[in-house]
Amino acid sequence: MRLPEDDAKVLAERWSAGALLKRDVFSTVERGRFRTADGDAGAILRRLDQVPWWSRPLANHLFSRERKALTAIRGMGVGPELLWSGRDALVRGFIDGVALHLAKPEGDVAYFRTAKAALRKLRRAGICHNDLAKEQNWLRGTDGKAYVTDFQLAASFRRRGKLFRILAYEDLRHLLKHKRRYAPSALTPQERKVLGRKSIFSRLWLMTGKKVYVAITRGLFNFTDREGGGKRLVNDAPVLIARMKANPSVRDVAIVAFADRRAGVGLYAFVEGGGDNLEASLRSTLAGSKTPHPPEHIQIAPALPRDREGAIRKEILQLIAMNQVDLIEPLIQAPAERELVQAICDARKNLRDRFSF
Repeated sequence: MRLPEDDAKVLAERWSAGALLKRDVFSTVERGRFRTADGDAGAILRRLDQVPWWSRPLANHLFSRERKALTAIRGMGVGPELLWSGRDALVRGFIDGVALHLAKPEGDVAYFRTAKAALRKLRRAGICHNDLAKEQNWLRGTDGKAYVTDFQLAASFRRRGKLFRILAYEDLRHLLKHKRRYAPSALTPQERKVLGRKSIFSRLWLMTGKKVYVAITRGLFNFTDREGGGKRLVNDAPVLIARMKANPSVRDVAIVAFADRRAGVGLYAFVEGGGDNLEASLRSTLAGSKTPHPPEHIQIAPALPRDREGAIRKEILQLIAMNQVDLIEPLIQAPAERELVQAICDARKNLRDRFSF
């Protein structure tokens, strides 16, 4: 399927493609640059031309909801600006920041204060996001503030009726769940009360609709993890890691998922180890018929970035695998880590979507 002629013309003239961020049965999402009246701007493109026919009606519905919500919040500074929209594509502004599960704002009370302010602005605009339980839909900007993204499930209201109030309450409750995880000591008594009281809508959803949702997303669409790796990341990666760790030259392994223009979703293995021809040796080990499909990329490094507890910082490796290396700097904790990460970035294997942002 091709984009409508008018959409294709605008994108050909004004869009510069960059990194592929996501591809599923509802849309393709890319990062790049878009020419505006004020010059080129960092932007995100959502397009429907590669959506399969059987998911097209729902894809159109989600696309329409996002476009309507982005139009309503223009100029509010709580989410991406809608730069252009056509029949099967839209371009929204790029927010310089990383997702909550990558930023991990431990004890950052100011971040959650701005997040709550963002929800108040959404309510004033008559918008309920409806998908804020996902950490990847909350961004932490380089300015330290909270931003909301991915409005495909957003609902727009002209009046603040009972349904609006219920959905707005659920948006707040989901935000407070994130605050409880990253800044629990900052929760107020009233916020704890909200956390302990689900709405009727939420209770009904948990008893009925969520079971259907999980069955469809995990069974039909293979949505099994927040990184987008599907069953390969959930089921195959642990097996692959175990096989690679059996090699005496391997000290540790981390596998992350990345969007791939040909395969849809790829796996990227970062291997901490050394020795001659280690990558070739690992690929030979993983070539057995009983082993899951090997990672698309295997990168050997003498050391991998780790946190204070010694755990591999997969949030940094995730950005490297996705060629979002310009977003790593705010996550760096020490000069030695910066040097280590820079060496890994310079040797990265996923060069198909390499782009100067």
